[in-house]
Amino acid sequence: MLDIYVCVGSSCHLKGSYQIINCFQRMIKDNNLESRVELKASFCMGHCTTGVCVKIGDTFYGDVGVISAESFFKEKVINTIEGKLV
Repeated sequence: MLDIYVCVGSSCHLKGSYQIINCFQRMIKDNNLESRVELKASFCMGHCTTGVCVKIGDTFYGDVGVISAESFFKEKVINTIEGKLV
């Protein structure tokens, strides 16, 4: 199971974290990943200046935007599940 955390702290919330969560939920459903990915909201991850912050496994990513959320998911999540990234 791949754990994905999206920060919903004040700064990330203002930058669109809930829209990113909605996008990720749709991508999980559209790609039949419900049994392979667990999406969780997280309080502040301490990287407020680079929000929206996303943590996949043990790796932090910053500057995830509403517009780039779908391509981010494809690149970081789907490729990881398919074994294209370590």
